[in-house]
Amino acid sequence: MQKIALLYDASQVVLSTFNLDEVLEQILGIVRDYFHIQNAAVLLLDPSTQELFVRTAIGRPIDESHLRMAFGQGLIGSSAQLKRPVYAPDVSKDLRYIGHFPLTKSEVAIPLMVRDEVVGVLDIQSEELDAFDSETLDLLALFSTQASIALENARLYTLEQRRTKQLEAINAIARQTTAVLNLDELLVKVCDLVLQHFPVDHVVVLLSDEESRLAVRAHKGKLTPILPQGSLLPAGTGSGTRALEVGKTVVENEVAFVPHYVAGFVETRSEMCVPLIFFGEKLGVLALESTKPGNFAQEDVPPLESVADICSAAIQNAHHFEKAQQLAYVDGLTGIYNRRYFEMQIATEIERASRYQGRMTVIMVDIDNFKRLNDEFGHLLGDEVLRQVSNVFVQQLRKVDVVCRYGGEEFAILVPQTSGANALEVAEKLRRAVAGFRFPGVPVKVTISAGIAEYPTHGRTRDELVAAADAALYVSKEAGRDRISGAGASRKTTA
Repeated sequence: MQKIALLYDASQVVLSTFNLDEVLEQILGIVRDYFHIQNAAVLLLDPSTQELFVRTAIGRPIDESHLRMAFGQGLIGSSAQLKRPVYAPDVSKDLRYIGHFPLTKSEVAIPLMVRDEVVGVLDIQSEELDAFDSETLDLLALFSTQASIALENARLYTLEQRRTKQLEAINAIARQTTAVLNLDELLVKVCDLVLQHFPVDHVVVLLSDEESRLAVRAHKGKLTPILPQGSLLPAGTGSGTRALEVGKTVVENEVAFVPHYVAGFVETRSEMCVPLIFFGEKLGVLALESTKPGNFAQEDVPPLESVADICSAAIQNAHHFEKAQQLAYVDGLTGIYNRRYFEMQIATEIERASRYQGRMTVIMVDIDNFKRLNDEFGHLLGDEVLRQVSNVFVQQLRKVDVVCRYGGEEFAILVPQTSGANALEVAEKLRRAVAGFRFPGVPVKVTISAGIAEYPTHGRTRDELVAAADAALYVSKEAGRDRISGAGASRKTTA
C-alpha cells in the first residue's frame, strides 16, 4: 500500500501541468527517480502515418529522432498492437526484439492508452537480464494509466490553445488581406501573416498562368530556394500541381519518401499544399514548408484551408482591381495606354533616371494629314488607321518601352535607359514601318512625323521634356512631314 501511495503522489505530479513537454519530463523523471530506471523513452503516435516516434528519452546512447515504429514492429509496436504491456526478460530469446542498443538485455514496452486507443508507448530497457519483477511491472502499468491521462489532458489543452490561436490568425489574415488591392503587395502580406501565425519555416504563393502552369509569385521564410521567384513548375509535377488538379489539400510529412518529389527548397522535410480556389476557378496554391518531418497534423488542415479561402477571395479582388486599373489606363479605341498612364509613367521614369543617373527619351509622334484623311474618307476609316498605327508601334518597340495615345492622332512614347541618338534610330524605325505598311481600305499613303527629347540633356522635368519633344515634332512638320527631328536640331529623312 505504501508503494501505491507513493505512486499516487508521483502521478499527481504528472497531472499537475498541461504543458506537453513538462508532462513528458515528469513521466520520465518519475520513471528514473521512483523506479530507478536509467534508460527510458516515450514514443507518441503520429495519427497521419499511424507510426510511433520517439518524443523524449533519458539514458539513450544514440539519437533516435528518426526512429519510427509501425504497429506490430518490435516489442514497442507489438505492445501498441496488442494494447497491453510486452516484456522480454531476455531480448536475445525474443524474436520480436529489434536491437538499437548493444548492451540491452531486457526490455518492457507499455502502451499509453486513452479510451482503448493507443496514444503512445513507454519503452524501458535495461542492461540486466530479467531486470523487472512482476510487482514493478504492475506498478509501471498502473503508472502508465495516469501518464496516459496526463498526456491526453496536455493534448486537449494544446489543441484548444492551438485552435484559439488559429482562429485569431484567421481573423487577422481576413482583416489585413481585404485591405490590400495591389496583387504583389497582397502576396507578400499573405506570406508574412502565415509565417507569423502558423508553425512553418517558409511560405510560397504559386499562381496559375494562362496555360494553367504554376509560377512562383511570392515566397518568404528562412529556407534556401531552389526555384527562384518567377520560375514555372515543370508541367504535371510537384505536390502543388497535384493539389490544384484534385482540388484538395496535399500533405507530405516526409518528402524524402515521396516519389518524383519536386523540391522548391533545400531544407524542406515536410510540406502542405493548399489549393487556392474561388467559386470553382483554380487560382493557384498556398505552399507551406517545414524543416521538421511530421510537422503538419490533420487538425492543421481545416484552419489553413480557411486561410487559403480568404486569400483566394483577396487574390481575386486584386485581379479585378488590376483589370479595372488597366481599363482606366487603356485607350478604348486603340488598346494602348492613354494619356493618364503617360503622365503617371513619365514621372516614374524621370525619377528612376534621376536616381540612377541614367537617361530616358520622350518621342512625340503625329500622324501626318490625319484631319484631311478623316474629312475625305470618314471617321470609321480614320479610327482604323489609329488602331493599325498603334499596332505597328507595339510590334516595333521593346516591352519596356511605353506607347500611349496622347490625344487625337498624337502619340507619346517613353523609351527608358536610352540616349537621344539611339531614340532617333527607334523613331526612324517606326517611321519606316508606318510608311511601308499597307493600310486596308486606305487609298492614300499614311506617314508619321516625330520629335525627340532626352533626359537630362533637353529637360529635367515632365513639362520641359514634353515641350522640347513637341518643339522637335513641330520642326518635322514644318520641314515637310514624314520625318524625325531631335530637340535642338532637325534630321531630314525621306520616305
